[in-house]
Amino acid sequence: MRLQYLMVMMVAAGLSGCDGDHEELQQWMAQQHKEIKPHVAQIAASSKFVPQPYASLKDTDPFSARKMDAGAAIARQPNAVLASEMRRRKEPLEDFPLDSMSLVGSVVRSGRQHALVKVDNLLHYVKVGEYMGQNYGKIMNLTEKELTLREIVQDASGEWIERTSTLQLQEKAQ
Repeated sequence: MRLQYLMVMMVAAGLSGCDGDHEELQQWMAQQHKEIKPHVAQIAASSKFVPQPYASLKDTDPFSARKMDAGAAIARQPNAVLASEMRRRKEPLEDFPLDSMSLVGSVVRSGRQHALVKVDNLLHYVKVGEYMGQNYGKIMNLTEKELTLREIVQDASGEWIERTSTLQLQEKAQ
């Protein structure tokens, strides 16, 4: 209780010192206001905008709906490689993306190399010539440690191209 009383008295004494004459402070502020003149740099005048005419008025407007539809039709048009792939019946492993599959082993059955591919915790035997993955992936080569696929994908311009992908043997670290 005594400590609280002492604290209140100290705060009151400190505040009473602020209740004096502010004339000296006011004079200093007025003096500073007279002496300091702000300097503001002039903003450069903006240059006049001169629009440029579209030089190819006789050409098709690149933003017209007709141009957009034509580009989409070209992108949707399959080439000969894709056309043959679209006519065949899809195989079960073509329902899964390639990155959800893992090569877990290889087996020789009836003199032919087979790979063991794990998808959704199920093992599947695959061989050269079968399809897997969602990009028309055809198995082209099998080794003990690698499965090579030929896939058909669209490039940035919408053209259908072939690319090579591989699944490598996934060994468990112990």
